[in-house]
Order: sequence, then structure tokens, then C-alpha cells
Amino acid sequence: MTGEGFVFSEKPIQIERGEGPYLYTDDGTEYLDFGASYAVAALGHAHPRVTAAVQQQVEDLVYVQASYPNSVRTELYEKLGALGPVDDDRALNKVWLCNSGTEANEAAMKFARNATGRSKIVATSRGFHGRTMGALAMTWKDEYKKPFEPLAGGIEFVTYGDRDELEEAVDDETAAVFLEPVQGEGGIYPASTEYLQAARDYTEEAGAALVFDEIQTGVGRTGTLWACEQAGVVPDMLTTAKGIANGLPLGATLCADWIAESKPEHGSTFSGGPVVCAAANATLDTVVEEEIPKHAAAIGEYLKTEIETATKEHDLPIREVRGLGLMLGIEVKHGSNRLLRDLALNEQVLALPAGRTVLRLLPPLTIEEEHADRLVDALTEVMT
Repeated sequence: MTGEGFVFSEKPIQIERGEGPYLYTDDGTEYLDFGASYAVAALGHAHPRVTAAVQQQVEDLVYVQASYPNSVRTELYEKLGALGPVDDDRALNKVWLCNSGTEANEAAMKFARNATGRSKIVATSRGFHGRTMGALAMTWKDEYKKPFEPLAGGIEFVTYGDRDELEEAVDDETAAVFLEPVQGEGGIYPASTEYLQAARDYTEEAGAALVFDEIQTGVGRTGTLWACEQAGVVPDMLTTAKGIANGLPLGATLCADWIAESKPEHGSTFSGGPVVCAAANATLDTVVEEEIPKHAAAIGEYLKTEIETATKEHDLPIREVRGLGLMLGIEVKHGSNRLLRDLALNEQVLALPAGRTVLRLLPPLTIEEEHADRLVDALTEVMT
């Protein structure tokens, strides 16, 4: 008897190789990747600088646990600390490394409860923070949660974007508020600057931690290194993962001093492995030196404009295009699943869903206008 996977519903496309914004099947068919495996391949596939860094580190040292200092890990601590959002009141220069966005959010939950001595967590409608038992408790959608209940307690949900509800929920029992500056799984909804600033004010007044989940929005995707920078709001913790190591499993929780000084009891066997840290260092260096966020902002605006133009010219069944940078959601008048299938099988373009009526675009941040044009042409073809 042979083994067989059972969690993922596999698609009829066997991917074996990637280069830049393209993926290739076992028979050599080329696909334009506008999903980047949920924003993971931020610099595209097989990026030469990341590949070289990984190859060198594998030769030097594959793994040593984090209680032993290692220069590659220390470099990443320092780099993330220097790149984290900062204002006059706080700098997020204390760093916890893990293996995924879910783990980063689990750590933030623990850190907030430890630092405040409180248990209540405020999360939002349509929010998504992960699938492990703690992060899942903060995730909105019942279909993700019901089979696994009871989950972690002390979670209160409020309507995303409603300042009055948020103000009422945040009190002297609140440990933390968890927000996505742009909701991803929930349908690509950017928060307003006023909402994020209100969250900052309410948590500060209550002595609670503000946590921005930038698992999907971070590392330049929305047009700035961190999405919260566009609102000028600095949280007490920021969680990131996905594109941070361009395909290798790495997550991080960036913390303000008052969180770190509470000395939370936490750990992980594979925290900050040298190989994934090498990949992250190369990724972040490239993002900064090549001004990738600025490029993502420009190409994202171009892509959004071209989709809106095509919608008018061809009367496409599109209600709205929303998002920031290269994190875009196309809300369609009919279900998105058939559209995704037709794009893949008929046009060799891969994209993602964000609910039943939203097509989610999370391409590599290195795409050019020619790739955006191909997406628009393919979308027009399958929708007409």
C-alpha cells in the first residue's frame, strides 16, 4: 500500500519548475502565476539571489537551534528590527522567528496575554489569522472552525471597519486587537486610515496591544514595505510570513519593547533555521535595494486601471476592483470558481479565490506591464 495526501484537493496541473512569474508543468506547459502560491513567491520563482544564498547556507550549516547564536539568524533579527515600522512612541525591533503566519499569530496572542495579564482578544468579521487552534479561534468563517470546536476562548468579534463597535469592545479586559490592514481571505478589503488610527487610539487608552496581521500584506505587496505605513499607524506587534523568504517556510512576530520586556515563555524547535534565514536576508535585501514596493505600487495601479478599462470597453461582469499595490480583488457578478478554472485551463493563467465572488490577484512583485496585459487579455477572453 502506498501513501496518499488527503488534506488538499489537488488540481489537474502538476507543477515541476518555476522561473520568474512563470510555472511549468511536467509536460513543459507554461503558466503565468498570478497567485504566487498565496503571495509566497514575492520575487518570483527561483530568484537567483535567493537561490545562491540558500545553496551557500546549505553547504555551511543546515540547522542549529535558536539558543545557539548564528550569524545568519542574527543578521535577520537586526534586519527586521531595522525595517519594522516605527514612530515616536514605539519601534518594533524585538523579533520572534517561526515557521508560518499561523505560528506568528499564535505567538502574538500569547505575547499579548502575557504582557497585559488579560485574556480577551478582539478580532473582526471576515478576518483570517490561521488554522491552528488559537489563530483559528480569531478567524471569522464558521466553516473553518465548527469541526474543531471548542477552540480557544476569550475571542470577541466586531464588524471590520466599524469604529463604534471597536471602541465599545476594547476595554480594561482586552489583551489585544487583531486586524489585517487589508483583509485577504475575507475578500480584499483595505481598512481606512481612520479605522486603523482609531484602533491605535482605543488600544493605547485601554492598555491593550494592537496587532497588525501583515502575513499577506507585508514585504512590499501593497506598495510599501508594510501596509500599515500607508496609514502612518504603528502597532505593538506585527506578524508577517508568506513572501518573507520567497518560498521557504518562515514567519516572524515583530514586537515593541513593552511586549518583549514581559519575557513570555515560548519556544519552537525550528525557530530561525539558518537556511530559511539566509533566504529571508536575500529576499529583504532585494526588496529594499531594488525598491520592490514602489514597483508593486506602480504595476498594481496599472493593472487595476487596465482591468477597469477592459470592464467598460467589453461590458465585463465585474462589480469592483479593489485593493492596494499587487494585492487586488476582482468582485464578479457570478461565482469565481468557474472563472479561475477557465483562466487556468484555457488561458494558462493561475489566480486565486477570496470567497465565492472574488478573484484574488497576488502575483510576484516583480511582474511587468506585459504580464499585467496578459492577465487582462485572458480575463477579457474568458469573461466574454
